[in-house]
Amino acid sequence: MVTRMSTTVIREIDNTSNDPRQRPVLITQGADFGPITDSVSAVAEAARPPKIWYVAMGISLCLTGILGASVGYLIWMGTGIWGLQVPVAWGYAIVNFVFWVGIGHAGTLISAILFLFRQKWRTSINRFAEAMTIFAVICAGMFPGIHVGRVWFEYWMFPIPNYLNLWPQFRSPLLWDVFAVSTYMTVSLLFWYVGMVPDLATFRDRSKTRLRQVMYGIFALGWRGSSRQWHRYEVAYLILAALATPLVLSVHSIVSFDFAVSILPGWHTTIFPPYFVAGAIFSGFAMVMTLAIPARAMFNLKHIITLRHLENMNKIMLVTGMMVGYAYSIEFFIAWYSGNPAEAFAFINRAFGPYAWAYWTMVSCNVLSPQVFWFKWCRTSIPVMFVISILINIGMWFERFVIVASSLSRDFLPSSWGYYIPTRWDVLTFAGSFGLFMTLFLLFCRYLPMVAMAEVKSVLPQAGRHPGHGQYWGEITPEENGEDRP
Repeated sequence: MVTRMSTTVIREIDNTSNDPRQRPVLITQGADFGPITDSVSAVAEAARPPKIWYVAMGISLCLTGILGASVGYLIWMGTGIWGLQVPVAWGYAIVNFVFWVGIGHAGTLISAILFLFRQKWRTSINRFAEAMTIFAVICAGMFPGIHVGRVWFEYWMFPIPNYLNLWPQFRSPLLWDVFAVSTYMTVSLLFWYVGMVPDLATFRDRSKTRLRQVMYGIFALGWRGSSRQWHRYEVAYLILAALATPLVLSVHSIVSFDFAVSILPGWHTTIFPPYFVAGAIFSGFAMVMTLAIPARAMFNLKHIITLRHLENMNKIMLVTGMMVGYAYSIEFFIAWYSGNPAEAFAFINRAFGPYAWAYWTMVSCNVLSPQVFWFKWCRTSIPVMFVISILINIGMWFERFVIVASSLSRDFLPSSWGYYIPTRWDVLTFAGSFGLFMTLFLLFCRYLPMVAMAEVKSVLPQAGRHPGHGQYWGEITPEENGEDRP
């Protein structure tokens, strides 16, 4: 029995088979509990991170400084420094807001929905995808705060009593955004933190300095790995996953209502909620890919974040990219079928008007480029998938730009038509948001467990013979763990 089990483990760990019918394993070399812990912990325990980390952090901090200067100048001078005008009163701020909210969708989908469907391949990528969600929502939440102009009156967006007897307009989709994004942020933060508690305890127990022991010990919440704690952990994690799942569908649907509930041609359509959700998952997975490829090389995690994980994400990007392409085409059908000449003109103007360059950039990046993932050699080629993920992120930003700029610049009255041209402050603020995002992500990679060690161990072939995470590892009785039965 032992011999047969050992043979099975060796066969599953061996990833060198040329049989195309054999699926590559999730974890390759060093597929045991000790090496997994050592590999992930080494990132935070190393005296110095890799030199490339310092280079990336230096660039990110410079961009973050540019963001701070741009926002400070905006508060001092007002929104007149942006390219806003009549009729394009919404510009880069709203475009960037929708873009960053979309980026944050893949983390929750990987963590919550794939967890509920028991997809074991999520375990190696869910932790930094969740972190990406938190940091993307932080970047997104900044833009509604600064685009109102008078930022010292932001508290008007919240339903709190004030001396002017002013209350928020609860029928405004902009207020719906406040509730949706803040709820999404809260649940995602809890989901991320609760899942990290066992790994923080591992960092605490491995710490060599008193400061690290205290800091990791505080956030580990007294975790000792008893069966009772694992049981409570699994219940809490499952509840948070169930709460986060509808948020994946609801948050970007509510963001799409910013446009869909208006009467502006090109916006007033019921396809926006599912279209925006598919696009958000599409761009979110592309950003996970953009971050995962350099991170696995920088921190020597290629045996944990394997080609199978990357290939599965490429398949999801292919599916969601086709959904987005279908939405692009069906919009033209809806405009024609409506019989509304203003609606029909809005989409002809998108494809052949002054913003045609942005529209066809969007179509090329979002619809055409993912089609290479039909070929297995492209799905398993690191350079190809990295380039395609960057192109998808570029295309998804242009999608939001086309929706905002092309519809607002040419509405019902030709006498009020205009052309939106961003200023350097628009561009610097947008570039600075990437600096904030990357700074937070690099700090996370350096000081926190960027891979969910406890969950990765649960999908190893030998996991069923060990106590621990009952969801995958098999239950252990309280008597075996030295506890009294509750």
